[in-house]
Amino acid sequence: MDRTLRPWPALWALVIGFFMILVDTTIVSVANPAIIDGLDTDIEQVLWVTSAYLLAYAVPLLITGRLGDRFGPKRLYLTGLALFTLASAACGLSTDITMLIAARVAQGLGASMMTPQTMAVITRVFPPNKRGTAMGLWGATAGVASLVGPILGGVLLDSLGWEWIFFINLPVGVIAFVAAVRYVPRLPTHAHRFDIVGVILSALGMFLLVFGIQEGQSYDWGYIWGPISVWSLIIAGIVVLIAFVVWQRFTSTEPLVPLRVFHDRNFSLGNAVITTVGFAVTSMAIPLIFYLQLVLGLSPTESALMMVPMAVISGVLAPFVGRLIDRINPRLVATAGMTCCAVGLTWYAAVLTPGQSIIVLLMPSAMLGLANAAMWGPLATMTTRNLPPALAGAGSGVYNTTRQVGAVLGSASIAMMMQARLAAELPSSGDAPAGTEVGLATALPEFLHEGFSAAMGQAMLLPAALSLVGAVVTLFFAKPKPLIDEWGTAAQAD
Repeated sequence: MDRTLRPWPALWALVIGFFMILVDTTIVSVANPAIIDGLDTDIEQVLWVTSAYLLAYAVPLLITGRLGDRFGPKRLYLTGLALFTLASAACGLSTDITMLIAARVAQGLGASMMTPQTMAVITRVFPPNKRGTAMGLWGATAGVASLVGPILGGVLLDSLGWEWIFFINLPVGVIAFVAAVRYVPRLPTHAHRFDIVGVILSALGMFLLVFGIQEGQSYDWGYIWGPISVWSLIIAGIVVLIAFVVWQRFTSTEPLVPLRVFHDRNFSLGNAVITTVGFAVTSMAIPLIFYLQLVLGLSPTESALMMVPMAVISGVLAPFVGRLIDRINPRLVATAGMTCCAVGLTWYAAVLTPGQSIIVLLMPSAMLGLANAAMWGPLATMTTRNLPPALAGAGSGVYNTTRQVGAVLGSASIAMMMQARLAAELPSSGDAPAGTEVGLATALPEFLHEGFSAAMGQAMLLPAALSLVGAVVTLFFAKPKPLIDEWGTAAQAD
């Protein structure tokens, strides 16, 4: 490694774009009603504004991680960033829902090109004894972005209009592009024979699985087109992904995902844990926001601001956590973070009652801030620490894919849980407020507040349980290998 290389400016340059694309996974949620009014569309179509983005983001991640190894992470990151920024402009300029959905697909593709490169660059430009601090910053970005999205969306929506949740990406994208051109090094590429069959199998399998899970609730887990049901798509996706794994094992060409990355115990366990994190972080906000708006009567911006303690505490503590995990076993911090997440979500489940004090509701928010600070960085460090540079892109692609699949699972599962608990807790299905299923209710009769609050609290126990599962899995992480002084191959600065 060239000791004149400045890895920290490179990381900060990448973090700007990474933060932007993660914010866009959640920022649209508060703008759905405004988009319906602005584009004269309906609920079913507007849900595709988010679904199309998540699909286009999740499906290609395995491929784009490997492309970063082949063509260089800097080149692929800049290409994805340019596509994402231009697509953001198209989103804001959309005059109908079809144009907006198409632009969101382009955004998702750009995001899928960018995300694996951030972790790959960290793995390749930071020495092992500094990688924990770098992953701490990466983790803080991921944790804070998931919380900032709804807050920023509410503020922009109330002040400027729904178009600006996309226009805000233009200056940020330009700054991120200039910073990446200047500070991100050109890293040596690794000649790969591209596995075309693997590309087709992985893309098809991921699409069928993610689409089936994500859209299952929209079709009441029944039939989508003629004899094709949601479950047939999910099962077909699993079968195709099994075929993909078999192909990766026996192909004579270079596989898209070298299965030897899973020989590392921590890499395999880390992917299991980050799935539970993606599940919990994505799903917990949905019942909470419903409760805050429909029971407590908070506005979209006010309800989003209830997450400020999470974002602030996570952002402040993450750098300290990063330095800590360079000195102690990161497993200890990851276990503590996952446990705090389970405790915070269970705490929420206990206090979601009609007329609850805002101060009381801010306490579990603060607990989840501790959890976010202690989860993301240590998990990324433990998972990728032992990967050789030649496999950094492939490993990053797998890691981010499992996180996104966890997020999709969380979104679909919490919707099912909420509907089940509402059916059990409300006086009758006919008394449920119109629009509750899709989150567009604006008023809730007071006599339903107690049952609705109970249902939302019980739904919070689902992500709490998954977080506890993740905490248990972290206990089986192997002790990190001793740090070494030399790593990777030389990077050539521009």
